[in-house]
Amino acid sequence: MVNNLFMRRRKKNIAGYLFILPWLIGFCLFTAGPILFSIFLSFHEWHIFDKMKWIGIENYKKLFADPLFYHSLKVTFYYAAISVPVGLVVGLFLAVLLYQKVKGTSVFRTIFYIPSIVPVVATATLWIWIYNPEYGILNFLLAKIGVRGPDWLYSTKWVVPAIAFMNAWTAGPNMIIYLASLEDIPKVYWDAAKVDGTNSWQRFWHITIPFLSPTTFFLLITNVMGALQTFAQAYIMGGGGRGFGAPANASLFYCLYLYEQGWSWFNMGYASSLSWVLTLIIFTLTLIIFKTSNKWVYYERS
Repeated sequence: MVNNLFMRRRKKNIAGYLFILPWLIGFCLFTAGPILFSIFLSFHEWHIFDKMKWIGIENYKKLFADPLFYHSLKVTFYYAAISVPVGLVVGLFLAVLLYQKVKGTSVFRTIFYIPSIVPVVATATLWIWIYNPEYGILNFLLAKIGVRGPDWLYSTKWVVPAIAFMNAWTAGPNMIIYLASLEDIPKVYWDAAKVDGTNSWQRFWHITIPFLSPTTFFLLITNVMGALQTFAQAYIMGGGGRGFGAPANASLFYCLYLYEQGWSWFNMGYASSLSWVLTLIIFTLTLIIFKTSNKWVYYERS
């Protein structure tokens, strides 16, 4: 009887492994494998068509002596410093606006979320037209109120803020997550605050914001990660400052520079070292956010 029980369990285990085998193969081939290979590559000099050459930490030494490495980091952090707060504020504003129990709210929720599911290429192409200094609708509207609009994507001063402000167009995911969190706030706190004579702003600042702080904490981490890995917008809208966009590498984002090293110049080893330095930067920033969260994140205790 013990042997029969053992055989049944063994058959169930084998069946379970067979069911997850396609996923395991895909994970090893397309996730774990490339990650391990990129670590291996970062210690080599390899131009795809040439033989690999072990060079130890030379790629990392070269990286920290590369002025474009620091410039691309500066551009990326500048972008993140604008796009992350803008995305969070716009998402929260829309969530509070659409939380109101008025007719047609579900329709407006759908309308505001739709831009988030539009492909990045289509969104970037649309905003290239909006930002066009000659016939773009933004400068046209500014001219109507007597303001001369800048060159936006063609300006070294405005290209990064222009791409960052476009991020507000895709604040739908932040909006949805904030909406879900608003639904979870016990209404008894707002009612009690009303009885105490507080106004709408006081209730928002002292009740809503603290209750939403865990959600803000989560969105801050995910938005920072996304901002530091921005590529498509920079590639399409700015070209790194080398194509149609602003000159002087004004829009040379970190991931765009990484892409150029790997797929334009075929410096695969150097590109791999760039990717692992970015991973370390993201990990460090995430750790800092976690370590400081106890000072501003509020969790309701039951």
